[in-house]
Amino acid sequence: MTDETLESIAAELYSGPPEEFIAARNAKAKHADAALSSQVKALRKPSIAAWVVNVFARERADQLGEALQLAEELREAQEDLDAATLAKLGRERRALTRRLAQGAAELATARGERITPSTLDAVQQTLSAAFFDPDAAAAVASGRLIRELEPSSTIDLAAVVAGGVPDALTPSPAPADEVGARRKRREAERALRDAQKVRDQADRAHTKAEKTRTDAARRAKELTDRIEELEAELTKTKADAEHAGSDAQTAEEREAATAEELAAAANAVSEAQDALDQLD
Repeated sequence: MTDETLESIAAELYSGPPEEFIAARNAKAKHADAALSSQVKALRKPSIAAWVVNVFARERADQLGEALQLAEELREAQEDLDAATLAKLGRERRALTRRLAQGAAELATARGERITPSTLDAVQQTLSAAFFDPDAAAAVASGRLIRELEPSSTIDLAAVVAGGVPDALTPSPAPADEVGARRKRREAERALRDAQKVRDQADRAHTKAEKTRTDAARRAKELTDRIEELEAELTKTKADAEHAGSDAQTAEEREAATAEELAAAANAVSEAQDALDQLD
């Protein structure tokens, strides 16, 4: 078996019937050289959920690869997406995860394995982890999972993958013109959003400046009208003051004249009184 490696042996064992794992592992170890034999014997039996994912990765490699490629593109693009779009993609990603998990469960059932709801849930959680984390994606795609994965947890590839750490997934490159077009479109969309943001800020600033100008013009007119009113009132007040001054001078002259008349009349009364007194 010099043409077999630990990785190829693990890939075969981890997608084989779970109840035959120990016997198949021992048979492989028996026919391997000493160094490889000890490594094969150290392989641990996978959990049922991990085995279901391994079967799916082996028999539906293209379908799984397309889903993981889509997940990678979404991870790269999500920084440019708004909240509503991200929420929509999140719902679509969960629906895709459920479909893939169901497909994997159907493959396992066809092999005679009974898949419980808790196992199906663990399969779905493992696929979901692969959608969010590149290491988890590589672990799932390897087909050599030892146990199920959990989303949002740190992945130790050496602990969850048998037969050696898998290589990172290499995305199938799109044609150069398609890659460039997507990049240019993202850049154009980003430039448009930036330009719209600047425009909206300028529009708000213009609206504020226009209101400030309108308010200032109205206030200036009010003050100008008030000045005209005050100037008219001042002119009238000045004229009234001149008339009052003239009236005051006339009254003063009249007062002086009447004072002389009063003095003369007083003298006349005094003289008349004196004359009366003499007659008595």
